[in-house]
Amino acid sequence: MVTFVDTVTLHLRAGKGGNGCVSVHREKFKPLGGPDGGNGGDGGDVVLVADPQVTTLLSYHHSPHRAAGNGGFGMGDMRSGAMGEDLELPVPVGTVVKSADGETLVDLLVPGERFIAAAGGQGGLGNAALSSPKRKAPGFALLGTPGYEGSIVLELKTVADVALVGYPSAGKSSLIAAISAARPKIADYPFTTLHPNLGVVQAGDARYTVADVPGLIEGASEGRGLGLEFLRHVERCSALLHVLDCATLEPGRDPISDLDVILAELGSYEVPEGQIPLLERPQLIALNKIDVPEARDLADLVRPELEARGFRVFDISTVSHEGLRPLTFALGELVEKHRVAAAVEAPAERVVIRPKGAVKEFTVRVEGGTYGNVYHVLGEKPLRWVLQTDFQNEEAVGYLADRLEKLGVENELFKLGATAGATVIIGEGNGVVFDWEPTMTSSAELITSARGLDSRLDTNTRRTTSQRRERYHERMDAKAAARAELETERLARRDDLPAEGE
Repeated sequence: MVTFVDTVTLHLRAGKGGNGCVSVHREKFKPLGGPDGGNGGDGGDVVLVADPQVTTLLSYHHSPHRAAGNGGFGMGDMRSGAMGEDLELPVPVGTVVKSADGETLVDLLVPGERFIAAAGGQGGLGNAALSSPKRKAPGFALLGTPGYEGSIVLELKTVADVALVGYPSAGKSSLIAAISAARPKIADYPFTTLHPNLGVVQAGDARYTVADVPGLIEGASEGRGLGLEFLRHVERCSALLHVLDCATLEPGRDPISDLDVILAELGSYEVPEGQIPLLERPQLIALNKIDVPEARDLADLVRPELEARGFRVFDISTVSHEGLRPLTFALGELVEKHRVAAAVEAPAERVVIRPKGAVKEFTVRVEGGTYGNVYHVLGEKPLRWVLQTDFQNEEAVGYLADRLEKLGVENELFKLGATAGATVIIGEGNGVVFDWEPTMTSSAELITSARGLDSRLDTNTRRTTSQRRERYHERMDAKAAARAELETERLARRDDLPAEGE
């Protein structure tokens, strides 16, 4: 059964915003009560909270699908919909949140730190909020937008001051049990430790945490054994303690060769950008199991070579507790020195003020299509407006056109050569497809002719006053000639009639 999980994929769905309401106030003797439709409620957010009481991501391994509450619909009489309930997910301190494609979103290092992993949808405005002096009684309301729906990756990296590294069965679990109140599983077989164990050590005035990392073997950085899976828990440690087994009975192994293998694996592991490589951090060596006579002799033999390499070496026994006090005080000194340096080097938080309008709210991308160019309008605001529009309501569609025109979408389309009837898509991929019909402004006509063919310079075909007068006289003369011809025919028919009495 899985008891420890440090990587999990969460599938999140934030709450959907509620639709706005279309309503008109009706009351006796008040025939023109006006619009009173309320707004829809916003959808709930999915929030990650760094909780010191949580030590594993096991609960999310079993239930990876989480959803927040939806917002309520608006109602008449100015009643707004209920806000969707937020969903708070406690995660261990030291959890790194990444997107599905591996981009780091946030690193939750401070207890109580909060991060909105999935933002809820926005509630739609009711017709009361949409009324204006020009639109006194809107017959439409805005729809609620859907919340974020997607996946994120949670990766736990243990937050500890000192990491115990070494071969399996080197005595790391026994050491953390001896110097702290932690009680990890201890047994005489490889890979007893299947997940990191944390212990708090008090050495004089220094108080720090120690992490027991599962044993490393040769090739761990390439995926052999359990080392690669848990090397991430060494990243946050300020100091490393190499626990070397001086009483091993395995052929071909000794403290020097074990140390070389561990250093090679630590050097092959790539830490995130901006962090100190593992081998450049302070390191101490503990020669363990000196309660065994042969192990003590071996420790005396290898100590000079290790000290010649620049390491501080401590002979310890987790059984008799020999040498543990000097070791814990030495580790405390390293931790305190690192904390002081980190406090001095910590840069002051910079406040960045970004004026509104500094960033363009949309872009238009031109793509070639079978029947001409296709214009993709990209941007958070145009896409949100489209999602809020009820396309079954002509008044709502007109309101969308007004909003897009005020945002400058039409001017941008004209600059890129779009003509009436061009295909315009709002949003990525298929999006929402329109056959564009440009809006004519009252200030001037928008020119759609090609360069060098300004339609305003074309010959004016409107008739002048003299031309209209000449045309009028021509019509009058034609009418007079027609009347004279009719009169001549009438007289001729009269002359052809027999005289009276003949």
